[in-house]
Amino acid sequence: MSLACRLHELRKDYVLKGETVHALRGVSLEVPEGDYVAIMGPSGSGKSTLLNLLGCLDKPTAGSYFLGDDDVAKMDDRELSHIRASRIGFVFQSYNLIPQLTVVENIEVPLYYQGRVNRETRERCHALAEMVGLGQRLGHRPTQLSGGQQQRVAIARSLVNDPYFILADEATGNLDTKTALEILQLFARLNNEGRTIIMVTHEDDVAEHAKRIVRLRDGLVQSDERRAPVASD
Repeated sequence: MSLACRLHELRKDYVLKGETVHALRGVSLEVPEGDYVAIMGPSGSGKSTLLNLLGCLDKPTAGSYFLGDDDVAKMDDRELSHIRASRIGFVFQSYNLIPQLTVVENIEVPLYYQGRVNRETRERCHALAEMVGLGQRLGHRPTQLSGGQQQRVAIARSLVNDPYFILADEATGNLDTKTALEILQLFARLNNEGRTIIMVTHEDDVAEHAKRIVRLRDGLVQSDERRAPVASD
């Protein structure tokens, strides 16, 4: 089975006030294509550090992190920026939409930074908006949308580059219970269609929607529970 990503003995140390903090102490993890993983852990467990490394927002102190055949742990800042833009789809708690742009224009943002906006990619953005249920809101701006609709825009944006995986950081944290469930149902549908999802959450009821729950404690994997088979099985 092909892997969306693979981590081996990933470590991250920080120096704070002269003291070394071992945020990650050697995390090894394989995420097959089509998996749906929830990463959990108490404050100080290392899950935020792992999120930053998975998203290529930071570099590890030691260890390897493979996307395909590329060890991104060895890449410089320019190369990491390219990886973030082209291989990883981000969905954040705060949506991170640009208020001056319409729904379609917000979905296009990753393409814009790569100089890839054209008629064909615009049609793809329209199709993604339709897929997440915003086909009637293409010209609306974020302030004209509900929180759930804004998160749907963010999910469509995360898919525009056909990423290795979607990295969702507390993606339902700003939503009411009903709207959060709708977003989780959308994630489930995307996963059933073969999309790989890695979701960081502190809520058990959110994690239960995933097919696998990885729990961190003290910078190490405490448990790795498979709840359902990978979509491509």
